[in-house]
Amino acid sequence: MSLRTLPLLFINLGGEMLYILDQRLRAQNIPPDKAKKVMNDIITTMFNKKFMEELFKPQELYSKKALRTVFDRLAHASIMRLNQASMDKLYDLMTMAFKYQVLLCPRPKDILLVTFNHMDAIKDFIRDSPSILNQVDETFRQLIDMYNCLPAGEFQLIRQTLLIFFQDMHIRVSIFLKDKVQNSNGRFVLPTSGPVPWGTEVPGIVRIFNFKGEEVKSVEFQNGGNYVSPLREGSYDLFGDRVLKLGTNMYSVSRSVETHMSGTLKSSASHTKENVVPNPLAKEELNLLAQLLGGLELKKPSSTDHSFRLNLFVNDEEEEQAALTRPEELSYKVINIQASEDQDRNKELCRIMGEFQSQETHVQSTSKGDDLLALMDGL
Repeated sequence: MSLRTLPLLFINLGGEMLYILDQRLRAQNIPPDKAKKVMNDIITTMFNKKFMEELFKPQELYSKKALRTVFDRLAHASIMRLNQASMDKLYDLMTMAFKYQVLLCPRPKDILLVTFNHMDAIKDFIRDSPSILNQVDETFRQLIDMYNCLPAGEFQLIRQTLLIFFQDMHIRVSIFLKDKVQNSNGRFVLPTSGPVPWGTEVPGIVRIFNFKGEEVKSVEFQNGGNYVSPLREGSYDLFGDRVLKLGTNMYSVSRSVETHMSGTLKSSASHTKENVVPNPLAKEELNLLAQLLGGLELKKPSSTDHSFRLNLFVNDEEEEQAALTRPEELSYKVINIQASEDQDRNKELCRIMGEFQSQETHVQSTSKGDDLLALMDGL
Protein backbone atom coordinates (compact mmCIF):
# COMPACT_ATOMS: atom_id res chain seq x y z
CA MET A 1 0.00 0.00 0.00
CA SER A 2 1.29 3.47 -0.90
CA LEU A 3 0.48 6.46 1.32
CA ARG A 4 0.91 8.80 -1.65
CA THR A 5 -2.06 7.55 -3.67
CA LEU A 6 -4.90 9.80 -2.47
CA PRO A 7 -3.96 13.02 -4.37
CA LEU A 8 -3.71 11.10 -7.66
CA LEU A 9 -7.01 9.30 -7.05
CA PHE A 10 -8.84 12.50 -6.16
CA ILE A 11 -7.47 14.66 -8.99
CA ASN A 12 -8.03 12.05 -11.69
CA LEU A 13 -11.57 11.30 -10.52
CA GLY A 14 -12.21 15.03 -10.30
CA GLY A 15 -10.95 15.50 -13.84
CA GLU A 16 -13.29 12.79 -15.12
CA MET A 17 -16.18 14.39 -13.21
CA LEU A 18 -15.51 17.72 -14.93
CA TYR A 19 -15.39 16.05 -18.36
CA ILE A 20 -18.80 14.46 -17.77
CA LEU A 21 -20.41 17.60 -16.35
CA ASP A 22 -19.08 19.72 -19.20
CA GLN A 23 -20.56 17.30 -21.73
CA ARG A 24 -23.95 17.17 -19.98
CA LEU A 25 -24.13 20.94 -19.49
CA ARG A 26 -23.67 21.39 -23.22
CA ALA A 27 -26.05 18.54 -24.10
CA GLN A 28 -28.83 20.06 -22.00
CA ASN A 29 -28.25 23.53 -23.45
CA ILE A 30 -27.54 25.12 -20.09
CA PRO A 31 -26.84 28.87 -20.64
CA PRO A 32 -23.07 29.44 -21.06
CA ASP A 33 -22.86 31.83 -18.11
CA LYS A 34 -24.44 29.27 -15.75
CA ALA A 35 -22.32 26.43 -17.13
CA LYS A 36 -19.16 28.49 -16.68
CA LYS A 37 -20.15 29.37 -13.12
CA VAL A 38 -20.67 25.70 -12.27
CA MET A 39 -17.28 24.67 -13.66
CA ASN A 40 -15.48 27.59 -12.01
CA ASP A 41 -17.12 27.03 -8.62
CA ILE A 42 -16.37 23.30 -8.60
CA ILE A 43 -12.74 23.78 -9.65
CA THR A 44 -12.26 26.58 -7.10
CA THR A 45 -13.59 24.31 -4.35
CA MET A 46 -11.66 21.29 -5.60
CA PHE A 47 -8.33 23.13 -5.49
CA ASN A 48 -8.95 24.99 -2.25
CA LYS A 49 -5.59 25.52 -0.55
CA LYS A 50 -6.57 24.08 2.85
CA PHE A 51 -8.21 21.11 1.20
CA MET A 52 -5.11 20.38 -0.87
CA GLU A 53 -2.88 20.65 2.18
CA GLU A 54 -4.88 17.85 3.84
CA LEU A 55 -5.01 15.83 0.63
CA PHE A 56 -1.24 15.82 0.10
CA LYS A 57 -0.44 14.53 3.58
CA PRO A 58 0.76 10.88 3.46
CA GLN A 59 -2.28 8.75 4.33
CA GLU A 60 -4.11 5.57 3.46
CA LEU A 61 -7.05 5.48 1.10
CA TYR A 62 -10.45 5.23 2.68
CA SER A 63 -13.68 3.58 1.58
CA LYS A 64 -15.63 4.17 -1.60
CA LYS A 65 -18.47 5.62 0.46
CA ALA A 66 -16.22 8.17 2.12
CA LEU A 67 -14.74 9.23 -1.22
CA ARG A 68 -18.20 9.36 -2.77
CA THR A 69 -19.33 11.69 0.03
CA VAL A 70 -16.55 14.14 -0.81
CA PHE A 71 -17.47 14.13 -4.52
CA ASP A 72 -21.16 14.48 -3.69
CA ARG A 73 -20.36 17.70 -1.83
CA LEU A 74 -17.99 18.81 -4.58
CA ALA A 75 -20.59 18.31 -7.33
CA HIS A 76 -23.01 20.51 -5.37
CA ALA A 77 -20.51 23.30 -4.69
CA SER A 78 -22.31 25.60 -7.15
CA ILE A 79 -25.85 26.27 -8.39
CA MET A 80 -26.17 22.86 -10.07
CA ARG A 81 -28.12 20.08 -8.36
CA LEU A 82 -28.11 16.34 -9.10
CA ASN A 83 -30.68 13.75 -8.09
CA GLN A 84 -29.46 10.57 -6.36
CA ALA A 85 -29.65 8.47 -9.55
CA SER A 86 -27.70 11.03 -11.59
CA MET A 87 -25.08 11.33 -8.85
CA ASP A 88 -24.75 7.53 -8.77
CA LYS A 89 -24.27 7.47 -12.53
CA LEU A 90 -21.76 10.34 -12.42
CA TYR A 91 -19.66 8.52 -9.81
CA ASP A 92 -19.88 5.23 -11.71
CA LEU A 93 -18.63 6.87 -14.91
CA MET A 94 -15.82 8.67 -13.09
CA THR A 95 -14.53 5.57 -11.35
CA MET A 96 -14.77 3.21 -14.32
CA ALA A 97 -13.01 5.70 -16.62
CA PHE A 98 -10.08 6.10 -14.25
CA LYS A 99 -9.94 2.36 -13.57
CA TYR A 100 -9.62 1.81 -17.33
CA GLN A 101 -6.81 4.37 -17.52
CA VAL A 102 -4.89 2.77 -14.63
CA LEU A 103 -5.20 -0.68 -16.21
CA LEU A 104 -3.95 0.52 -19.59
CA CYS A 105 -0.98 2.56 -18.38
CA PRO A 106 2.07 1.11 -20.18
CA ARG A 107 4.17 1.50 -17.02
CA PRO A 108 3.25 2.52 -13.45
CA LYS A 109 4.88 5.97 -13.70
CA ASP A 110 2.56 6.80 -16.60
CA ILE A 111 -0.22 7.26 -14.02
CA LEU A 112 1.41 10.64 -13.48
CA LEU A 113 1.02 11.46 -17.19
CA VAL A 114 -2.67 10.54 -16.93
CA THR A 115 -2.92 12.94 -13.99
CA PHE A 116 -1.16 15.69 -15.95
CA ASN A 117 -3.58 15.19 -18.86
CA HIS A 118 -6.45 15.79 -16.43
CA MET A 119 -4.69 18.83 -14.99
CA ASP A 120 -4.08 20.26 -18.47
CA ALA A 121 -7.79 19.88 -19.28
CA ILE A 122 -8.84 21.45 -15.97
CA LYS A 123 -6.62 24.44 -16.72
CA ASP A 124 -8.29 24.74 -20.11
CA PHE A 125 -11.73 24.87 -18.46
CA ILE A 126 -10.74 27.94 -16.42
CA ARG A 127 -8.31 29.58 -18.85
CA ASP A 128 -10.28 32.88 -18.62
CA SER A 129 -10.14 32.98 -14.81
CA PRO A 130 -6.57 33.89 -13.74
CA SER A 131 -7.15 33.58 -9.98
CA ILE A 132 -8.53 30.03 -10.28
CA LEU A 133 -5.77 29.18 -12.75
CA ASN A 134 -3.19 30.17 -10.14
CA GLN A 135 -4.83 27.77 -7.65
CA VAL A 136 -4.61 24.91 -10.15
CA ASP A 137 -1.00 25.74 -11.11
CA GLU A 138 -0.01 25.69 -7.44
CA THR A 139 -1.38 22.15 -7.10
CA PHE A 140 0.29 21.22 -10.40
CA ARG A 141 3.66 22.26 -8.97
CA GLN A 142 2.96 20.27 -5.81
CA LEU A 143 2.34 17.18 -7.95
CA ILE A 144 5.61 17.71 -9.82
CA ASP A 145 7.58 18.24 -6.60
CA MET A 146 6.10 15.20 -4.85
CA TYR A 147 5.95 12.62 -7.64
CA ASN A 148 8.65 13.38 -10.23
CA CYS A 149 11.40 12.21 -7.90
CA LEU A 150 9.72 8.94 -6.84
CA PRO A 151 11.37 5.64 -7.88
CA ALA A 152 9.65 3.12 -10.14
CA GLY A 153 8.91 0.86 -7.17
CA GLU A 154 6.82 3.55 -5.46
CA PHE A 155 4.76 4.06 -8.62
CA GLN A 156 4.18 0.30 -8.75
CA LEU A 157 2.83 0.49 -5.19
CA ILE A 158 0.59 3.41 -6.18
CA ARG A 159 -0.77 1.47 -9.15
CA GLN A 160 -1.36 -1.60 -6.99
CA THR A 161 -3.16 0.50 -4.36
CA LEU A 162 -5.45 1.98 -7.02
CA LEU A 163 -6.25 -1.41 -8.55
CA ILE A 164 -7.11 -2.83 -5.11
CA PHE A 165 -9.47 0.12 -4.61
CA PHE A 166 -11.19 -0.55 -7.95
CA GLN A 167 -11.08 -4.36 -7.97
CA ASP A 168 -14.77 -5.03 -7.15
CA MET A 169 -16.13 -2.39 -9.53
CA HIS A 170 -17.36 -3.88 -12.81
CA ILE A 171 -19.96 -1.41 -14.07
CA ARG A 172 -20.63 -1.56 -17.79
CA VAL A 173 -20.26 1.74 -19.66
CA SER A 174 -21.77 2.14 -23.13
CA ILE A 175 -18.74 3.94 -24.62
CA PHE A 176 -16.41 1.14 -23.51
CA LEU A 177 -18.81 -1.56 -24.71
CA LYS A 178 -19.22 0.08 -28.14
CA ASP A 179 -15.45 0.44 -28.51
CA LYS A 180 -15.10 -3.23 -27.48
CA VAL A 181 -12.68 -2.43 -24.67
CA GLN A 182 -15.08 -3.80 -22.06
CA ASN A 183 -16.82 -7.18 -21.89
CA SER A 184 -20.47 -7.74 -21.02
CA ASN A 185 -19.46 -8.75 -17.50
CA GLY A 186 -17.93 -5.31 -16.91
CA ARG A 187 -14.29 -6.39 -17.12
CA PHE A 188 -11.89 -4.52 -19.38
CA VAL A 189 -10.09 -5.97 -22.40
CA LEU A 190 -6.36 -5.33 -22.35
CA PRO A 191 -4.87 -4.67 -25.82
CA THR A 192 -2.16 -6.80 -27.42
CA SER A 193 -0.94 -4.05 -29.70
CA GLY A 194 0.35 -0.50 -29.64
CA PRO A 195 3.46 1.14 -28.20
CA VAL A 196 5.42 -0.68 -25.51
CA PRO A 197 6.44 1.18 -22.33
CA TRP A 198 9.13 3.83 -22.73
CA GLY A 199 12.59 2.38 -22.14
CA THR A 200 11.63 -1.15 -23.21
CA GLU A 201 11.96 -3.07 -26.48
CA VAL A 202 9.30 -4.68 -28.63
CA PRO A 203 9.02 -8.31 -27.41
CA GLY A 204 10.20 -10.99 -29.84
CA ILE A 205 13.82 -11.82 -28.94
CA VAL A 206 15.28 -13.89 -26.09
CA ARG A 207 18.91 -13.00 -25.40
CA ILE A 208 21.27 -15.28 -23.51
CA PHE A 209 24.34 -13.88 -21.75
CA ASN A 210 27.43 -15.52 -20.26
CA PHE A 211 28.84 -14.86 -16.79
CA LYS A 212 30.79 -11.88 -18.16
CA GLY A 213 27.61 -10.19 -19.31
CA GLU A 214 28.31 -10.81 -22.99
CA GLU A 215 25.49 -11.84 -25.29
CA VAL A 216 26.22 -15.31 -26.64
CA LYS A 217 22.93 -16.28 -28.25
CA SER A 218 19.58 -14.84 -29.27
CA VAL A 219 16.34 -16.59 -30.22
CA GLU A 220 13.40 -14.94 -31.95
CA PHE A 221 9.76 -15.80 -31.17
CA GLN A 222 6.28 -14.66 -32.16
CA ASN A 223 5.00 -12.17 -29.57
CA GLY A 224 1.33 -12.70 -30.44
CA GLY A 225 0.62 -9.00 -30.82
CA ASN A 226 1.27 -5.94 -32.94
CA TYR A 227 3.63 -3.91 -30.76
CA VAL A 228 5.65 -0.87 -31.77
CA SER A 229 8.36 1.21 -30.11
CA PRO A 230 7.22 4.45 -28.41
CA LEU A 231 8.09 7.62 -30.30
CA ARG A 232 9.25 9.53 -27.20
CA GLU A 233 8.63 9.87 -23.50
CA GLY A 234 5.81 12.14 -22.34
CA SER A 235 6.65 15.42 -20.61
CA TYR A 236 6.50 15.52 -16.80
CA ASP A 237 6.83 19.31 -16.69
CA LEU A 238 4.19 21.98 -16.08
CA PHE A 239 3.82 22.38 -19.84
CA GLY A 240 4.61 19.91 -22.59
CA ASP A 241 3.41 17.06 -24.77
CA ARG A 242 2.24 14.18 -22.56
CA VAL A 243 2.29 11.81 -25.60
CA LEU A 244 0.04 9.38 -23.69
CA LYS A 245 -3.65 9.98 -24.53
CA LEU A 246 -5.08 8.27 -21.44
CA GLY A 247 -6.73 10.88 -19.25
CA THR A 248 -7.80 13.15 -22.10
CA ASN A 249 -11.48 13.97 -22.66
CA MET A 250 -13.25 11.01 -24.24
CA TYR A 251 -16.51 13.02 -24.29
CA SER A 252 -15.10 15.71 -26.60
CA VAL A 253 -17.13 14.07 -29.39
CA SER A 254 -20.83 14.03 -28.52
CA ARG A 255 -21.75 10.49 -27.50
CA SER A 256 -24.48 9.22 -25.22
CA VAL A 257 -23.14 7.37 -22.20
CA GLU A 258 -25.05 4.75 -20.26
CA THR A 259 -24.09 2.61 -17.30
CA HIS A 260 -25.41 -0.82 -16.34
CA MET A 261 -24.93 -3.00 -13.32
CA SER A 262 -23.09 -6.12 -14.45
CA GLY A 263 -23.92 -9.57 -13.17
CA THR A 264 -20.47 -9.80 -11.66
CA LEU A 265 -21.05 -6.65 -9.66
CA LYS A 266 -24.41 -7.86 -8.37
CA SER A 267 -23.01 -11.22 -7.36
CA SER A 268 -20.22 -9.53 -5.43
CA ALA A 269 -22.55 -7.14 -3.66
CA SER A 270 -21.66 -8.71 -0.34
CA HIS A 271 -18.21 -7.16 -0.69
CA THR A 272 -19.72 -3.68 -0.92
CA LYS A 273 -21.90 -3.84 2.17
CA GLU A 274 -19.55 -1.72 4.20
CA ASN A 275 -22.02 -1.02 6.99
CA VAL A 276 -22.90 -4.64 7.79
CA VAL A 277 -19.66 -5.52 9.58
CA PRO A 278 -18.30 -2.73 11.81
CA ASN A 279 -14.94 -1.50 10.61
CA PRO A 280 -12.48 -0.93 13.47
CA LEU A 281 -10.83 1.78 11.39
CA ALA A 282 -14.13 3.54 10.65
CA LYS A 283 -13.67 6.23 13.29
CA GLU A 284 -10.21 7.15 12.03
CA GLU A 285 -11.51 7.11 8.47
CA LEU A 286 -14.31 9.50 9.32
CA ASN A 287 -11.87 11.73 11.19
CA LEU A 288 -9.79 11.91 8.01
CA LEU A 289 -12.89 12.71 5.99
CA ALA A 290 -13.78 15.43 8.48
CA GLN A 291 -10.35 16.98 8.01
CA LEU A 292 -10.75 16.92 4.23
CA LEU A 293 -14.25 18.37 4.38
CA GLY A 294 -13.00 20.99 6.80
CA GLY A 295 -10.89 22.40 3.99
CA LEU A 296 -13.80 22.59 1.56
CA GLU A 297 -15.36 26.02 1.31
CA LEU A 298 -18.74 25.26 -0.20
CA LYS A 299 -20.60 28.23 -1.59
CA LYS A 300 -24.23 28.84 -0.81
CA PRO A 301 -26.10 30.09 -3.90
CA SER A 302 -27.08 33.74 -3.48
CA SER A 303 -30.55 35.05 -4.18
CA THR A 304 -29.43 36.15 -7.63
CA ASP A 305 -28.13 32.68 -8.55
CA HIS A 306 -30.92 30.48 -9.85
CA SER A 307 -30.03 26.86 -9.26
CA PHE A 308 -30.88 24.21 -11.84
CA ARG A 309 -31.01 20.44 -11.94
CA LEU A 310 -28.72 18.46 -14.25
CA ASN A 311 -29.87 15.06 -15.49
CA LEU A 312 -27.24 12.54 -16.55
CA PHE A 313 -29.90 10.38 -18.20
CA VAL A 314 -31.79 10.86 -21.46
CA ASN A 315 -34.94 11.96 -19.62
CA ASP A 316 -36.52 12.12 -16.16
CA GLU A 317 -38.34 8.80 -16.60
CA GLU A 318 -35.07 6.98 -17.27
CA GLU A 319 -33.51 8.64 -14.23
CA GLU A 320 -36.42 7.54 -12.02
CA GLN A 321 -36.21 3.99 -13.37
CA ALA A 322 -32.47 3.86 -12.65
CA ALA A 323 -33.10 4.95 -9.07
CA LEU A 324 -35.68 2.18 -8.60
CA THR A 325 -33.65 -0.62 -10.17
CA ARG A 326 -30.25 0.11 -8.58
CA PRO A 327 -29.57 -2.45 -5.83
CA GLU A 328 -29.73 -0.83 -2.40
CA GLU A 329 -26.36 -2.21 -1.36
CA LEU A 330 -24.75 -0.50 -4.37
CA SER A 331 -26.24 2.92 -3.65
CA TYR A 332 -23.91 5.29 -1.89
CA LYS A 333 -25.57 6.90 1.08
CA VAL A 334 -24.54 9.94 3.06
CA ILE A 335 -22.03 9.19 5.78
CA ASN A 336 -23.05 10.75 9.09
CA ILE A 337 -20.16 12.10 11.11
CA GLN A 338 -21.48 12.63 14.63
CA ALA A 339 -19.33 15.45 15.93
CA SER A 340 -20.88 15.50 19.39
CA GLU A 341 -20.20 11.87 20.30
CA ASP A 342 -16.63 12.24 21.39
CA GLN A 343 -15.48 15.83 21.21
CA ASP A 344 -12.83 15.51 23.92
CA ARG A 345 -10.94 12.86 21.96
CA ASN A 346 -11.47 14.50 18.58
CA LYS A 347 -10.05 17.99 18.63
CA GLU A 348 -9.98 18.15 14.86
CA LEU A 349 -13.75 17.76 14.62
CA CYS A 350 -14.20 20.41 17.33
CA ARG A 351 -12.05 22.80 15.34
CA ILE A 352 -13.99 22.13 12.15
CA MET A 353 -17.30 22.46 14.01
CA GLY A 354 -16.18 25.93 15.17
CA GLU A 355 -15.35 26.97 11.62
CA PHE A 356 -18.66 25.88 10.10
CA GLN A 357 -20.37 29.25 10.07
CA SER A 358 -20.96 31.79 7.32
CA GLN A 359 -20.81 35.57 7.52
CA GLU A 360 -24.57 35.91 7.39
CA THR A 361 -25.85 32.95 9.46
CA HIS A 362 -24.42 31.08 12.41
CA VAL A 363 -25.13 27.51 13.45
CA GLN A 364 -27.46 27.64 16.47
CA SER A 365 -26.73 25.71 19.67
CA THR A 366 -29.81 23.57 19.02
CA SER A 367 -27.99 22.00 16.07
CA LYS A 368 -24.95 21.07 18.10
CA GLY A 369 -25.60 17.37 17.65
CA ASP A 370 -26.10 17.53 13.89
CA ASP A 371 -23.67 15.63 11.77
CA LEU A 372 -20.88 17.38 9.95
CA LEU A 373 -22.37 16.94 6.49
CA ALA A 374 -25.68 18.43 7.59
CA LEU A 375 -23.77 21.45 8.87
CA MET A 376 -22.14 21.78 5.45
CA ASP A 377 -25.59 21.87 3.87
CA GLY A 378 -26.42 24.78 6.15
CA LEU A 379 -23.69 26.98 4.75
